[in-house]
Amino acid sequence: MTHIPKAEYSRRRKALMAQMEPNSIAILPAAAVAIRNRDVEHVYRQDSDFQYLSGFPEPQAVIVLMPGREHGEYILFCRERNAERELWDGLRAGQEGAIREYGADDAFPITDIDDILPGLIEGRDRVYSAMGSNPEFDRHLMDWINVIRSKAHLGAQPPNEFVALDHLLHDMRLYKSAAEVKVMREAARISAQAHIRAMQASRAGLYEYSLEAELDYEFRKGGAKMPAYGSIVAAGRNSCILHYQQNDALLKDGDLVLIDAGCEIDCYASDITRTWPVNGKFSPEQKAIYELVLASQEAAFAEIAPNKHWNQAHEATVRVITTGLVKLGLLQGEVDELIASEAYKAFYMHRAGHWLGMDVHDVGEYKVGGEWRVLEVGMALTVEPGIYIAADNQNVAKKWRGIGVRIEDDVVVTRSGCEILTSGVPKTVAEIEALMAQARTHAA
Repeated sequence: MTHIPKAEYSRRRKALMAQMEPNSIAILPAAAVAIRNRDVEHVYRQDSDFQYLSGFPEPQAVIVLMPGREHGEYILFCRERNAERELWDGLRAGQEGAIREYGADDAFPITDIDDILPGLIEGRDRVYSAMGSNPEFDRHLMDWINVIRSKAHLGAQPPNEFVALDHLLHDMRLYKSAAEVKVMREAARISAQAHIRAMQASRAGLYEYSLEAELDYEFRKGGAKMPAYGSIVAAGRNSCILHYQQNDALLKDGDLVLIDAGCEIDCYASDITRTWPVNGKFSPEQKAIYELVLASQEAAFAEIAPNKHWNQAHEATVRVITTGLVKLGLLQGEVDELIASEAYKAFYMHRAGHWLGMDVHDVGEYKVGGEWRVLEVGMALTVEPGIYIAADNQNVAKKWRGIGVRIEDDVVVTRSGCEILTSGVPKTVAEIEALMAQARTHAA
């Protein structure tokens, strides 16, 4: 299984500290355990920023970074070893493990944080923290600051500046290293395999959740702990609901099924959408819409390269889709005017993609100084145009109604253009129909 190497976490911490003001301190908490119901917990998933800087997988932990501290710049507060608790909940790193396995210069029990942290903050001019994203932790932080303020008459120096850590950290996360791309390739490979498996299993009479089960099986078999987001398995008219997640309707002969699903590996997401006919054969209308979406995606790939801006790929999809909808008679008018008036939004109401990384809708600004961001090597994004014709759309001929198509791939910007990480899933009409026909032959 591909993982981010230990040395990379150390590099990231150093890179962040290099951007921090002298005599400052950064403080970041781990994700809290989320309760599912009563005393049952959700599967634990580390906070992405915390994971990015530490690789430390446990809850009840706090990272402290102190550039220039002579006893070591990286301090980790975490749970102590506890034989009884570990019998119930699994092994803990403890303070020794935090230093030995996770590269901390110093480690303290999380239960001692109230005694130790104010002393570390004291005398530092500036505090960087994830303000606003964890109100409970913000309150703790202010309590620690107030401990220092209460001793000001004894000469204690509270910090005078508080700065959001997100800006520095999220800009770093936008640029993927070779190790990160390797992990994302692995997540993409497993997810591609899952989509193929769902295509092969697809037939009328099953339910949407039958295909979701095929996805989950392949994710887990590939070593992924969980999907990167709630899988969308949308058949027939459900394919026109962008974030459909009921996944319990019947798959009917003659309908399309749209699956938007991807797993995560080592906290890195993949995000793939494919659309195919439940029975393995596109109708003429389904094929026309499908090939139009595919052509718009190809046009978008051509606009993803260094020095092109973020919006160029989206603009390319809008032009191809609008032109195609006019040709099919679904829109009437002159293409440029239809684009200017956003008439296409009746059928294509979302953007062509988003940043991708540790979060499926990853961090990073889309605009800088009011201008669309210029793409650079190492940025990762999705390309996901779609056309959705609602089942009750009275403005189009009946034969088009209820057709929803989205095609989504994950790409990383390279020196010469972009690498498509998710190309392992069939995408043309001919490839999809051939794969599904072959699966039926084997099943028979």
